Amino acid sequence: MLMEDAYLTIGEAAARFRLAASTLRYWEQRGILLPAEISTSRRLYGPQEMHRIAQIQIWQDIGLTSLNEIAGLLAGLTDGYWRNAVQGRIEEIDEQIERLTTAKTYLGHYLACPQDRPAKDCPLLRREVEEYIDRQTSRTHSPHDACEH
Repeated sequence: MLMEDAYLTIGEAAARFRLAASTLRYWEQRGILLPAEISTSRRLYGPQEMHRIAQIQIWQDIGLTSLNEIAGLLAGLTDGYWRNAVQGRIEEIDEQIERLTTAKTYLGHYLACPQDRPAKDCPLLRREVEEYIDRQTSRTHSPHDACEH
């Protein structure tokens, strides 16, 4: 734990979180991190700044949150902005989970298919490709496309 009166340079702070110093500089440019003080052209980070770095990393790594979303959350925007942003992110994650589950099922079948050349010989995969083509074709042609004027 960082002592209350201990300050780290940008290089030391970055190393503590396994980041490049350029990452912290970029976060500064984005306005989501400010050093505790800049003394003789050295950026110094104290306990509050270390907390902020950890918070940003958690939101990026665990919450899969973008820097734009993090900027809004850290700005403490009112009127429920942060709740809406978090709810929106949860909905996006749910959609990603659904797509990944579908992809896993599809690839699992592909891997387990008894055909030696499933891309060419698997009847299920052939049917799925044909259905995909039909869906794409129906999206690109409107009922008016079939009419000649």
